[in-house]
Amino acid sequence: MYWPMGAARIYSANRRRRKHSKGHIDGEQRPEEDDEPPILGLRTSRSGHLIATVTATTMTIWQASVRDLVLAAASRSPSSIRSYGPNVAVLLRPDASIAVVQTLNGFLVTYSIAVDPTARVYQQIHEAGNHRKSPGIDSATIEQERAGFREVDIKFRMVIRIDSGVAAALALDNELIVATKKPAAVQCIRWTSDNAGRQWSTELTSRMAWMQKSSGVVDMVFDRAMSLAVWITTDGKAYAVQRLSNPVNESDASQRLFRGYGFHDPRNEGLKATRAAINARFSLLAVACAEAEIHIYTARDYAGSIPLSHKLLPPASLSTTGRVTCLSYSPDGYCLIAGYENGWAMWSVYGKPGASSFNADTKLSEVNDERWLMSVSDLSWVNAGFGVLLTSINDSRLWTMEMTKSAVTICFSSANISRMFLLSSSHMIVYRGFDLPLTTTISADAPLWQHVAIPADYARNQRPIRSAVISSDGRYIAIAGRRGLAHYSVTSGRWKTFDDPEAENAFVVRGGMCWYQYVLIAAVESGESYELRMYSRELGLNADSLLHIEQLPSAAVVMSIIGQDSLLVYTFENILYHYIINPSTTGVKLVQVGQLALNGIVRAPARVRAVTWILPEFQMRDGDPSQDVAHASVLFLVDAKLVLLQSSTNEAGRKYDMRVIANNVEYFDLMRDHGTLIDSPTRSLPESPSDGSAPVSGLHADRGLRDSLWYFDGDNVYCWMDVEDLLRSASTENDRELPQPVAVATDFYPTSVMLDRGLILGLDAEMIQRRDVQFAFFRHAIKTQLFLPHIIRQHLSHFDPAAASVLALRYQDLPYLSHALEVLLHNVLDDEVDANLHHDESLMPQLVSFLSTFPDYLDIVVQCTRKTEVRSWRTLFTYLPSPGELFEESLEKGLLKTAGGYLLVLHTFQELETSSEQCIRLLQKAKEAGDWDLCKELARFLMALDASGDTLRDALSRMEIEIPG
Repeated sequence: MYWPMGAARIYSANRRRRKHSKGHIDGEQRPEEDDEPPILGLRTSRSGHLIATVTATTMTIWQASVRDLVLAAASRSPSSIRSYGPNVAVLLRPDASIAVVQTLNGFLVTYSIAVDPTARVYQQIHEAGNHRKSPGIDSATIEQERAGFREVDIKFRMVIRIDSGVAAALALDNELIVATKKPAAVQCIRWTSDNAGRQWSTELTSRMAWMQKSSGVVDMVFDRAMSLAVWITTDGKAYAVQRLSNPVNESDASQRLFRGYGFHDPRNEGLKATRAAINARFSLLAVACAEAEIHIYTARDYAGSIPLSHKLLPPASLSTTGRVTCLSYSPDGYCLIAGYENGWAMWSVYGKPGASSFNADTKLSEVNDERWLMSVSDLSWVNAGFGVLLTSINDSRLWTMEMTKSAVTICFSSANISRMFLLSSSHMIVYRGFDLPLTTTISADAPLWQHVAIPADYARNQRPIRSAVISSDGRYIAIAGRRGLAHYSVTSGRWKTFDDPEAENAFVVRGGMCWYQYVLIAAVESGESYELRMYSRELGLNADSLLHIEQLPSAAVVMSIIGQDSLLVYTFENILYHYIINPSTTGVKLVQVGQLALNGIVRAPARVRAVTWILPEFQMRDGDPSQDVAHASVLFLVDAKLVLLQSSTNEAGRKYDMRVIANNVEYFDLMRDHGTLIDSPTRSLPESPSDGSAPVSGLHADRGLRDSLWYFDGDNVYCWMDVEDLLRSASTENDRELPQPVAVATDFYPTSVMLDRGLILGLDAEMIQRRDVQFAFFRHAIKTQLFLPHIIRQHLSHFDPAAASVLALRYQDLPYLSHALEVLLHNVLDDEVDANLHHDESLMPQLVSFLSTFPDYLDIVVQCTRKTEVRSWRTLFTYLPSPGELFEESLEKGLLKTAGGYLLVLHTFQELETSSEQCIRLLQKAKEAGDWDLCKELARFLMALDASGDTLRDALSRMEIEIPG
C-alpha cells in the first residue's frame, strides 16, 4: 500500500562541489568521489521531527520536514579523536533530549539536545513581491519556512568508557542498553540514578539460561508499543527479549535483567540472522539472513510462541543485491523496506513485492551519481510514513524518497478500497477511471489521476494527515490531521476549512470518518467527551454548523456505513453500536436502534481494524432495524485475522460463535457494503445543489457477485462468491469445511475490485530513467487483472455450468469478454497438458461445451492456439471437433480471418490437402470480400507450402486472376 513518487531529494550538511572527470560511457562526464566525510549513522526521534547523523568527527541534528535542514552540529576536537577514537555510530533517545555517539575505541560520548521554543532559525524574509516558489514544494512548506524552525542547542554531557568494548547499543526512554564484547554481557545504564543511587546494572549472556552460552549480542532493536526487543547473536540466532522491571530480589538484580525466547535458529551459514525489525501493528518480527532472504515471524504472545509466518525472497541474486544492511517497517506497519549493499526493495506487510532500485540502469545511475539507487547503509521512515530517509555507503548526503500510500492505511473504509484513494505529504491523489468508459479505465497513458493539494493553512497547522476518506460515489473527500478536519468537493474543486482556529483545535478525529451522501460523519474526541458529529458539505465549517451530535460513552475505534442507511460504530468499551441515519427535510440525525456487547469475544478492541456485518435477505427487506443485531453475522478484521461472529439461540439464550476464516489479511471488501441489495425506494437526502451534476451510478452495478467477499493476503486476491454459503459453512450447527475461495494471482499490488468490469485494479511504481534527464524518478502505473476466468472456472469445476453461463451473461457487454474466455481456455489447457488426466477428471469437456454457447467460440479457440505451444494443440483438439470441421464452420459463417487461423492448425497436423483446396477456397472468399490483407497473407502461406510458386499460380488461375508476365 506504499509507492514511491517523484524524484529523491538530496541534502548535505556541507556545500558539496560537483567535480567531473572525462572518459566515461558515451563521452559523458562522471562525478568523482565525494571529498566530504561519509555519514556513518542515522537515527530519528520518536516523533520524527529531529534526525541525528554522524560522520567520523561530527554529529549533526536535522529538522525533518519536506526539506531536511541542519539545525545544529557538534564537531569533536582532534585531541578527543585521538583519545577516544573516531565516531562509528549515533544513538538518539526517543524524545530527542540526549544523543549518544559511539566511538571506535569503545567510548560513548553523550550530548544534551535542547530546543528553544522562542528562537527561530531559517526564517525567510522576502521583500514585497520579490519571492520565488521552488518547484515541487507545496505552499504549506513555504509558509512554514517563512516562520522558521525552532533553534536547537547541543551541549556536551559526559564520556562513558566501556572497557569490555561495545558490540551494539540501544537508547531507550529511561536507560541506555549496551551489549559488550569481552566478556559478552548486556549493561543497562540509566540516564539518571534510581532512588537507591544505582545507575548501572549488568547481566552476563553466559548466565542467561535462554541464550546459547558461547554467544554474544551483535545487534538489537526495540519497539515501545510491544515492549519487546529482538537480539541477534554472534551465532546468527535471533531472540525476542523483554526487560524485567522488577527483579526477584535485590541480590539477584545484576543477574536477572532480561527474559527471552529464541525464535530464529539457522540451519546453515546462509540463514544466519544479520538484521531485524519489529512491526507492532501486526505483531511481526522480521529477520534478515546472511544470503539476503528475510524471514517474517508472528509474535503470538510473550511466552515464546513465535512461529514462522512467511519468507521474502530478495529481488535479485545475492551477487546483485549484496547483503541486507538495514530493515524498517513503516510507522503504520503496512510496508517493509530493506536496504542492501547495492540498493533497496519494498514489500507489503505480508509479502507482496513493491518498488525496488534493482530495476535501475546501473551505468546511468553512476553517471548521474545517484548513490541512493546503488547502495544503502541506513534508512529511516520520516514525516509519518510519507517519506524514507536514506544514506549510502561512503556518501555524505541524505536522500529523501517521497512516498504515497493508500488511504486504507489510515482509515479503513469500503469507499477508500473501491475508489483507489492515495495520499502524499501535501496532496491527495484520486483515481478518476471509474467514471470513464471501459477502454479508458485500463489505459496506461490516459490522465486518470486528479491531484488535489491540501489547504496550506490546514497542512501547516495540522500536518500530518491522520485520517482521510472519500465518498462511495467519489464526489467528496474529507481529511483530518492532528486536530480538526476539512472537506473537499471533487466536482467543484473547493475546500472548506474552519475559519475559527479555536473551533478547529477543539477536537480530534479519532475512530474514523465516512460519508453518507453529502453528509460527513466523524467520530471525534472533544475534551473529555466522545461524539459522532455530522457536517453538511453545503454548510461552512464552524461550531454552529453541525447537523447533529451523538454522544458516545467511550472513544470510537472504527466506524462504517452499512447498506443504505445503517452506521456501525465500534468503541473501546468493546461495544458495537448500530445507528440508523434518519434524513428529513429539516436535517439529518442518528437514531440508535441496537448494540452488541463483545466482552470476552474481542480481547483487545484497539487491535480491530475494520468491522461490518451481514444481514439475511429477509431482514434487509422486511425486518425491523432494531432487530438487526439479533440476526446479523459480524465480520471483524483483528490485526490480520478476518473473524466471523455468528449468533445462535439455545436454551440458555442467545450465544455467539467466533471463527477465524482467513489469516494474513491486508484488507477485505464485502460487496454488500457498496450499495443496496433491494430495489424498493428508500429515504435519501435531496441532491446536493452546489455540484450541479447528476448522481454518479454505483461503482458495483453488477449483482451477479453482489454477495461476494474479497480479501488480499499479500500473495493472492481471494473471493468467496456467495457470503451466505460461507455463513452456512461456518456455522457450528453444520459440520462443514469452509468453501474454498477463488484465488486470483497478480504481479502488482491490487487495490480495488471493479466488479462491474470484471477487473482487479492495482498500482505499480515505475522507475523512469532517461539520458536527457540527470535523475531517476518514480511514477504510478495502473495495472489490471481479469478475475472472470477464475470465477467461471470455479463454477465449472463444481459442475455448475448454469451459474457460469449466468455470470458470463452479466458481462456480455464487456468488449474484452472474449479475451477473458480465451484466458480461461489457455489457463485450463496449460494445467492439463502435462497432467495425463482421465477424461472424467478433465475440466476441458465442460469448458469446451461452455465456450460453444458463445458466438465468438471459433475465434476464442483459434486465438488460444496462436498463444500456446504446438504440443498443447493435441490436448486441446482431443475435446474439440477436428480442425477441418472448425475451418468449414468458420468459412460458412464468413469468419475468414478465423478460418485462416485454422489453416495453420491443419498444416501443423498435416491434414491440409496436397492441392491446398481449403486455402484456395478461403482465398476466393477473401477476394470476393475485398479483404486484400488476408489475400496477401494467404499468398505468403501458399508460397511457404510450395517455394516454386506452382501452387499459388494454380490458385490464381482457378480464381481467374491473370498473372503478369
